[in-house]
Amino acid sequence: MKTMTCRQLGGVCEKTFSAATFDEIAKLSKAHGTEMYQKKDPAHLEAMGKMRELMHNPEDMQKWMASKEEEFNNLPMD
Repeated sequence: MKTMTCRQLGGVCEKTFSAATFDEIAKLSKAHGTEMYQKKDPAHLEAMGKMRELMHNPEDMQKWMASKEEEFNNLPMD
């Protein structure tokens, strides 16, 4: 298992997610984002707005995701 924070994954808080693969950790982060969206958390909503802007350019989004996956892969095992 490896652990990353919301902040490391483009968010704004120190909530941690642990998973065996990057895809798993991305799903956990997305679920957290959905929860924060439903709670209308201002800081998370702002971060989500920045992510939406990034999504307008698929190439930039792919580069961002690849960098996060590389960061995950370089982390030590918990």
